[in-house]
Amino acid sequence: MSPSRFHHLLAATLALALLGCTTGGTTGTRAPEPTIGEQREAVLFWSQAEREAGFRRMQAQFPSDVASHGMQVRELPAGEPLPLSGSAWLDDDALDGYMDRHHVAGLMVLHDGKVRLQRHGLGFGPDDRWESFSVAKSVTSTLLGIALQQGDIGSLDDTLPTYIHELAGSAYDGVTVRQLLTMTSGVRWNEDYADDQSDVAQMYRGACVDGQAHVLSYLRGLPRQWAPGTHWNYNTAETDLLGIVVERATGHPLAHYLSDTIWKPYGMAADATWIRDECDGSNTGGSGLSATLEDYARLGQFMLEGGRIDGESVIAEAWMQGAVQGHGSEDAPERGYGYQWWTDTDGSYSAVGIFGQMVYVDPSRDLVIVQLAAWPRATSSELVKARRDFVDAIKQAVDAETLERQAPPGRG
Repeated sequence: MSPSRFHHLLAATLALALLGCTTGGTTGTRAPEPTIGEQREAVLFWSQAEREAGFRRMQAQFPSDVASHGMQVRELPAGEPLPLSGSAWLDDDALDGYMDRHHVAGLMVLHDGKVRLQRHGLGFGPDDRWESFSVAKSVTSTLLGIALQQGDIGSLDDTLPTYIHELAGSAYDGVTVRQLLTMTSGVRWNEDYADDQSDVAQMYRGACVDGQAHVLSYLRGLPRQWAPGTHWNYNTAETDLLGIVVERATGHPLAHYLSDTIWKPYGMAADATWIRDECDGSNTGGSGLSATLEDYARLGQFMLEGGRIDGESVIAEAWMQGAVQGHGSEDAPERGYGYQWWTDTDGSYSAVGIFGQMVYVDPSRDLVIVQLAAWPRATSSELVKARRDFVDAIKQAVDAETLERQAPPGRG
């Protein structure tokens, strides 16, 4: 059976379970159940209905750990509704149209720490969790920054075998934690989400090997294509490696470490969940984190405040500076890539995931923007442009409001 045919059949099988469809009275030989890894790869090829149903219940579909929230909740006070009438693109009708066209499940804008805009769609509610995809990369990197502050990570220039001895003798031997953070390992990798033969579509598909995480056994067999530190190449599996570094250095699963270092002390309002690898039980650092719309906004606010809790910085300054300052990226010339955070020339930065997820942080405007969505494709230039236009419209509305407030009173 061709891989394409396999994915279509697998997606159809999962759709029946995911959408609650059942059949009865059938006979004959049952096809073998797909492995957890095969099911995870099939997510890339879900139909629109599967995405809209499945992204809100990944913890029911896949084995997951819980990042528990604490007793104290950081309130998000309501501010005045953001005046959108000054933007032809962002009146209420246009905003509803944007959400409908792009299958947006949630939008939230915090300005000066207050909620200025909050919308839900696709039947997604304020208490529901939504899959973040590569937004999780930024969270995993942030956890590494915390581990660096706490001394569990010795240095960003430590080589990976310091924490993952199985990588000795592989193409990752000699690659540093910093190079993994900037996705400049030099190891060959294909991140094409539409190609079922790409590395990202195969990384969880194989059988478990010696109890190692899928990505560890997969990446150990890949060759080096460039010298470490010389070429940027986006690679989800390498953030899974970062997650393993954090878990081994701290002795805690990512979900539990997230709970202890951010979710409880900062005051998230609901539990988050993080998918586990089926082979070794580790949380997959490159994706698999699900949380509520409000808690994603709180995460952005945490970053906006410089990674401080009760006035104390919990993230290493060396990490914070590198995380939000762009490094070279020839494949994204209008943006930079920090430590698993996308950076822009105006000082803003964002966590971005396929199918439309985003946590955008703009320190100059004291602004956080969150979008959760189920785009019809993993990504495209048109979809990305529409999201950027939305962000620009919010920024313009904030700027217009600020200018109006600063204008001197008119003379009578």
